[in-house]
Amino acid sequence: MNYDTYGQSRITTDDLCELLYKNPELDLSNFQVDDYVQYNKAVKSLYASFSKLKPYRPVDWKSIEEFDQFQQSQWYMPESYKKLDIAEHVLSLCKSQAELQRVGEELILYQERNLFDLLRFLKYLIDTLKKNKIVWGVGRGSSVASYVLYLLGVHKINSLYYDLDIKEFLK
Repeated sequence: MNYDTYGQSRITTDDLCELLYKNPELDLSNFQVDDYVQYNKAVKSLYASFSKLKPYRPVDWKSIEEFDQFQQSQWYMPESYKKLDIAEHVLSLCKSQAELQRVGEELILYQERNLFDLLRFLKYLIDTLKKNKIVWGVGRGSSVASYVLYLLGVHKINSLYYDLDIKEFLK
């Protein structure tokens, strides 16, 4: 598999055949293949029920920042989560003045970095994990310094209790 400057993957027809050999039920609709024409012709001539492939189309962004901004606007989550007032939600989880103070400070840092959509997605992800009874880790790295992530259930480390500085995470 190869990647372009923006991290888009594209595969060769040989790679695709290998993937299909390992998993004949694989959904190919999201793969971008270098030589999709040959594959689509074969599917058509064999009257196979495989989905057709899309051509690899390199994106033409002016900058990595513009590409990154576009990608950040493409969150896959239900509309109810996209419209969720995440600040109000997290603040409603606070039980003391100290928690409110810490969450307020963190939310300002998240907002300055334009990360509210990320918080909404994490809320959706955690809700989905809980609903499907999927276990995830206790916490990793500097993210445990975020009390907001603790309240959302992303990790199980109470950063207020351990007096962890949010700046260790949001530098």
